Amino acid sequence: MKNQTNITVIPGDGIGPEIVSSVTQIIDSLDLKLTWDYVTAGKTSLEDSGELIPQIVYHSINQNKIALKGPIETPIGKGFRSVNVSLRQQYDLYTNLRPIRSLKNDRYSNIDLIIFRENTEGLYIGLEKNIDKDTVHATKLVTRSGCKRIIKEAFDFAVKHNRKKVTLVHKANILKLADGMFLEIGRALSKEYPDIEFEDVIVDNMCMQLVLDPNQFDVIVAQNLYGDILSDLCAGLVGGLGTVPGANIGTDIAIFEAVHGTAPDIAGKNLANPTALLLSACMMLEHLEYFEASNDIRKALDKMFQEKLLTKDLGGNLSTSDFTSQMIGFIKNT
Repeated sequence: MKNQTNITVIPGDGIGPEIVSSVTQIIDSLDLKLTWDYVTAGKTSLEDSGELIPQIVYHSINQNKIALKGPIETPIGKGFRSVNVSLRQQYDLYTNLRPIRSLKNDRYSNIDLIIFRENTEGLYIGLEKNIDKDTVHATKLVTRSGCKRIIKEAFDFAVKHNRKKVTLVHKANILKLADGMFLEIGRALSKEYPDIEFEDVIVDNMCMQLVLDPNQFDVIVAQNLYGDILSDLCAGLVGGLGTVPGANIGTDIAIFEAVHGTAPDIAGKNLANPTALLLSACMMLEHLEYFEASNDIRKALDKMFQEKLLTKDLGGNLSTSDFTSQMIGFIKNT
């Protein structure tokens, strides 16, 4: 018997509370030993308390070690640091995991990629300096330990899940030290995994190759900026950010999130698509070893797509609440 598990829930901004409500209702229908610990961060929190990330958020995550997070809006151009980046660096969530799988797409079929994005280094450390009024320097941080652990995660995942190839993405032809070290470490580590095919591809060519034939790739590993760009590009191959989950995983804490925006234009209108967050929740359930529950949700979701029981953004006509009810019905009849 599993013990009761508390999960930190951050509803977020815009459509966040609606899709979080949908996903928690769907999971509750499975009668698992999960309880939800709701806390607020982002624009909503800033307006209410003057803080983007109140201490109660950190306290909840520290206690529960696992969180489910809706999209969060960070004010632009006002000196505020991204909430997402802050949480990743606070908890050293060095692995950003993005599965890219076909659900509904006319151009490509049977896409099944896994992107491992280094999550705590690179240009996203946000270290910028005004040299003079016309010049800014931005620092890209690359460490040997940071490179090694994300590349090893990609290879270990490939072994565990019977994947055949790891592709390392870089720009070592120009950034000979920073990306050169990432490439050097990847090549060295690949020798410890003789059963996994290894290749390295320059990032601009990688973008082109993904559009030409995404099925030539399997597991992809990249530094922070490249991984961010490739993740969104790949999302476009399978229907957009509304169909792609995400996870940020560290040594003992994991945060599962929707990777799309807050969509304020449809917030509160019962139109939001919860698919991305629902798939992120499936990853969370698998992390908690509720494999059967995750599989039940995935099968119900496949049926939703097969029967075109979808929200408006995916070509259907269901409201968020209708989508939720239909999913729960399919799950109970599994």
